[in-house]
Order: sequence, then structure tokens, then C-alpha cells
Amino acid sequence: MKTILIIDDDAKLNQLLTGYLTGFGFSVESATDPADGLKQLVRIQPDLVILDVMLPGMDGFEVCKTIRKTSAVPVIMLTARGDVTDRIVGLEIGADDYLPKPFEPRELVARIQTVLRRQTPAANGSDLLQSGSLTVDVGRREARLNDQLLDLTTAELDLLILLMKQPGKVFSRDDLLENLRGFEWDATNRTMDILVSRLRTKLEDDPKSPTWIRTVWGTGYQFLPARSA
Repeated sequence: MKTILIIDDDAKLNQLLTGYLTGFGFSVESATDPADGLKQLVRIQPDLVILDVMLPGMDGFEVCKTIRKTSAVPVIMLTARGDVTDRIVGLEIGADDYLPKPFEPRELVARIQTVLRRQTPAANGSDLLQSGSLTVDVGRREARLNDQLLDLTTAELDLLILLMKQPGKVFSRDDLLENLRGFEWDATNRTMDILVSRLRTKLEDDPKSPTWIRTVWGTGYQFLPARSA
């Protein structure tokens, strides 16, 4: 059974979501205070966190930053303002998805299932992808650069796997969004550019002289085939 932690100061919403998500087979814990939520994160080690942006004392962005210092647990952020800027900031600091309030609980379930499905290890645990000093064990969902384990979020790892499986192929942003998300996103936002930028930072990849991910201007991105020694 997958465990979900909800951090939202709306106690009634937490109660409603707890009952609804429990009906889909999830174990649910909730907190209305961000500090308490962070303590529960350590205590219960959830499989996914639902995090509201508007929190007292410490907003959801700060909570997400704190989570990312020690954990790659998937985070779905909720925002009542519907501001594209909120969504971009959330993705920049490591959130895996976002959902504007108000929302249909069934849509939240679909988002949760999509994120958790992407995180589930592949049936073939020996599925290895390698390019030079970069290796990804798809089954274990681990990426290593120069034998050092990379701290990648679910979305970052899925992007890397998708690109590495087809080196040299140019993916448009729409291609990447469709493959990684499975639902429609606002085509005007910078979602994919932000995700690529985050991944590049962790790969220590200079976009001006890339080793791994090349920008194809006006089109999208491609993973560069390993260079011959």
C-alpha cells in the first residue's frame, strides 16, 4: 500500500482527501502545519507528498526546498492562485507536478497514479543505459555520473531515461510533455525548459558546450551519443 502525506492548512480539505484517497487503496497522513508536515515526512517516509503553496509560517515553496535537501520523494503542489509563475517556481525547485485549486478529486488521483507509475521499477531490473561516464539503471531507478549517485527527482530521471533510450533523436517539447506526463499541459509555459535546466545542472552539463543534452533551437532537445575515445 502506497502512503501519501498531505501538507495543507485546510483541515476540511485534508479530511475530504483522506477519505477519498483511502477509497483508492492509499494510506494517507495529513498535517496542517508545515513544520509538523516535515516531521511526519521523516517519520513515515511517504511514497508521495501533496503540498499546498499557501501555508502559514513557511510557504509550500520553502517546504519543497527543504524536502529536496534530503529526499527525492515525488511532490505534487497545489496552488489556489492559478498563477503560471507559481507553477514555474514549483517546478524549478523540484516539484514533480502541480494542480490548481479548485480541482476534482478524481483528477488528483489520476495525477498521483501517473507520478507513482513512472516511479515504479521496470520489470527488467537489469535494464542499463550507459553513455560514457553516465549510467542509468532503469530497474533500480538510479543514475550515476562518474560512479557518483545523482539525486534526481522522478520527473528528472524519467526525462533522462527517455532521452538516453534514443540518443541523437530530436524531441520537441510537446513530444517530451506527452511522453512524460500523459495529460495536457499549458503549451505556453516553460515546463519542459525548466525540467531540462534542472537535469543539466545535476549532470554538470554546460548548455553552451553540452556533453549530454543539446538544445536544437526552435525544435527541442536531443541526447548526444557517446563520443568515441
